[in-house]
Amino acid sequence: MFSSFSLPAFIAFRYAKSGSVKQTSFVSFINRFSVAGIALGLMALIIVVSVMNGLEGQLKQRILGIVPHIELAPQGTTALKDEAAQKAPISSIPGVIAVMPFRQTETVVQSRSDLRGVQLHGVDPSVMQAHTLVAQNMEQGGFNYLSEGQFNVIIGRALATKLNTRVGDRLRVMVAGASVYTPFGRMPSQRLVTVAGVFDLGSQMDDKVMYMHLADVNRLLRDPKGSGQAQRLFLDDAFNYLAVVQQLTSQFSIPAEQIKTWRERQGPLFDAVKMEKNMMMLMLLLIIAVAAFNIVSALVMVVTEKQGDIAVLLTQGMRPNAVMWIFVLNGLFNGIKGCGIGLVLGVIITLQLNNILALMGSPLSLAADGSGLPIEMDPVQIVSITLGSLLLCVLASLYPARKAMKIQPSQALQNE
Repeated sequence: MFSSFSLPAFIAFRYAKSGSVKQTSFVSFINRFSVAGIALGLMALIIVVSVMNGLEGQLKQRILGIVPHIELAPQGTTALKDEAAQKAPISSIPGVIAVMPFRQTETVVQSRSDLRGVQLHGVDPSVMQAHTLVAQNMEQGGFNYLSEGQFNVIIGRALATKLNTRVGDRLRVMVAGASVYTPFGRMPSQRLVTVAGVFDLGSQMDDKVMYMHLADVNRLLRDPKGSGQAQRLFLDDAFNYLAVVQQLTSQFSIPAEQIKTWRERQGPLFDAVKMEKNMMMLMLLLIIAVAAFNIVSALVMVVTEKQGDIAVLLTQGMRPNAVMWIFVLNGLFNGIKGCGIGLVLGVIITLQLNNILALMGSPLSLAADGSGLPIEMDPVQIVSITLGSLLLCVLASLYPARKAMKIQPSQALQNE
């Protein structure tokens, strides 16, 4: 009659309720301490992970909004043209939202007051206007001012500040790779250009990149036919570049060495951010684990105190497995209380974190718009963390539950 699941669940629920059973004050303290530890650990983990996700997202937008996601070398572009008549266009690959002819070279840009080395990107203005974050973060001007033959450029606000220049000013651009021999020696290809726009992504790349119309860059490099042009691929998610690379190598037969991805330049930075996030998660999970294994101490004491009750239940026909379930569910109920409190507090504090920091007098302005800490809550991640915490609580309950299962009724009743 005691084989059903309802009776063990009812008894476990009564044991888990503080004050419903006559526990010693020390057992009750440990029980409440474990619940509070789980709640605080889960709350901290939700807050930290959400902030780390936000920071990673900001890096992804600010840096990968400028750096080409995937670039096909000129040789790969030739192979692409040869296969185009027989195969689907490259833009049909899942994850690719646009393809643009592209050229990149190292240049030196000179203003009246300073000299800087930058990367000159030759682009198609219409594609850049439609598919880049740079176009959405223009302070002055825009890509529509990059007309062929006018040699206009768009620079970052950080570079404009260092060069002490503004929209309408003239800069001298020099390209050593396209130098020519003159009676005065070897001279780099150079051109006076006009600043037609200024963008601001708040990125470390803002002072290292300058945009110009692709045809003008080809002329500057003394290659008006564009034989050295590459192809730039825009992805809907830059982190999913591997699937696109696999399609390029298999479907379009482009050698892997002719495919460049953002990982080659910015991979170490994102690896460091990912490692930091994983280490923070591990540290906070260990806090939850410590709190969860406090359940072991509490349940062992409960088992010792309730030996008489367990013996009575066993003599009345309850199976040992049902006794084990009483204490497993007891630990689970404590975990549910702790995880429930931690989940609610974590979500509320995360949503109000910037307001809390402002009230404490220490606001942080790390978001792109300067509004505060960037926060990105991932529901799937939060649910996974919560379920993982519950699993730790269940695992911590197994040892005292098995100990209760092995109690001998005759010896327990003798002790009573």
